[in-house]
Amino acid sequence: MSSLAAPGFKSGYVALIGAPNVGKSTLLNRLLNQKISITAEKPQSTRNRIPGILNGPGFQIIFVDTPGIHRARDEFNRVLVDTALSTLGEADVICLLIEATDPDRDINGYILDNLRNVDTPVILAINKVDRLRSKSDLLPVMERYARIRDFHSIVPVSALTGDGVGRLLDEITGLLSEGPRYYPEDYVTDQPERFLVAEIIREKVFHLAHQEIPYAVAVTIEKFTEIPESMRIDIEATIHVERDSQKGILIGRKGQMLKEIGTQARRDIESLLGCRIFLGLFVRVWKNWRKDPRALAEFGYRTPGGNR
Repeated sequence: MSSLAAPGFKSGYVALIGAPNVGKSTLLNRLLNQKISITAEKPQSTRNRIPGILNGPGFQIIFVDTPGIHRARDEFNRVLVDTALSTLGEADVICLLIEATDPDRDINGYILDNLRNVDTPVILAINKVDRLRSKSDLLPVMERYARIRDFHSIVPVSALTGDGVGRLLDEITGLLSEGPRYYPEDYVTDQPERFLVAEIIREKVFHLAHQEIPYAVAVTIEKFTEIPESMRIDIEATIHVERDSQKGILIGRKGQMLKEIGTQARRDIESLLGCRIFLGLFVRVWKNWRKDPRALAEFGYRTPGGNR
């Protein structure tokens, strides 16, 4: 898909990595000024590598949002962690995110160990600085991490407010090499519309359901039919859960929970696709799908290969 660009044009792949819930998806959406990656207060909402394409004057950056890196206890979570770590050898720049309010999480040491033999330039972004009582609290964190690794730069940011994001972007573009335009200028992601629709539905489950239910959910799109004469798209989606009790909770009393998921999802899907949507949602049980290799493959959770 890449094409020749003008002399001096720069491009590259930037991996956004970090522990769960450090704000990688929020940062990606902020950098693109458009929502392509779902966000939630609960950790591990991102399950796939989500490319976000930023076109600027003389450059194109492909940011790759990744699942939060954690110590996996089952096959499903091992796939998520492998998905994140696989980007380290493929990226031209790595952006490691940590939280300003919790910079010493144990998992950060594990992530740094995985970066030990990586020659790719690494930028440390200290996110959520808007939650600090005083910016002076940042200095000891920055000094401590500067002793741990020779980062290309350490940049305090707030993905929520945008504070520091401009400087972070300047640091990234300064590391790009001359290269092709990988995607047309009007692309913001290479993910198909079906994938984005499924992610929106899953995001609403994360926002509306509680406890373990969001983590037990996978979404598949069964029907995606454009109706040109009505300027409408008819979509049918299945929300898969692991137990009958989860199905009952997601449907809710008199179907109210499923109706609310559908209402909120339809609103965002219409905004994404720019037309009216008919959205039909169904809930089905696939017992213990997170431990079933066949289910993981069918739902698209595979350890990625080495190709971009």
